[in-house]
Amino acid sequence: MTFKQTVLQELLTLIRHEGLSHLNEQEVITRVDISSATFREFFNGMDDLVTQVVEFDLESRKQEHERLFANEPSPLHRLLLIVQVALESLRMTQPTVLMEIQEKYPNAWRLYWNHSNEYTTYLLHDLLNDGVLQKELRRDLNIQLVTKIMIEQLSMIVNPMVFPPDRYNIAEVFRSVFLYYIRGICTEDGMKKAEDFFAGLK
Repeated sequence: MTFKQTVLQELLTLIRHEGLSHLNEQEVITRVDISSATFREFFNGMDDLVTQVVEFDLESRKQEHERLFANEPSPLHRLLLIVQVALESLRMTQPTVLMEIQEKYPNAWRLYWNHSNEYTTYLLHDLLNDGVLQKELRRDLNIQLVTKIMIEQLSMIVNPMVFPPDRYNIAEVFRSVFLYYIRGICTEDGMKKAEDFFAGLK
């Protein structure tokens, strides 16, 4: 990991734990222990910083998926692992962070939805298709429609107008929406394979 990647990882952890509202250039310099010159070398202001942190986060998620998939042949288990990783990430993140990015950092927020359209959609489609072929998911699935529904469910979960973070635990909303939905599209054999996984996600 390069020094800049280390800084981005520290910033990602800081933002997840504390949110963005109190962060400014000087606070970042102090908390991450870098010089003003290094800040200016790496970032063109806070908007650029948040955008780069989001890019780093999304690329890290892709690499995590590749690592998880390396020794997991089951499409259903791969799908559940994606849900688990996303759930753990939400649980580690201040509930207001996504709302802050959505409201104050449109360039960074756009990256999330480009990622959703250009990566997550195709990943879900392929996993659903493979799950049907391996008889873990119901063969009557309209894969294109189910993929769209799952993407829209994600959009609904992170929409602060639908689930205000001061009223709802976003991680629990995510768990309730996705785990129960996936349960409903499993075959009987797929459901048996998923039971232990569901039991472990408390």
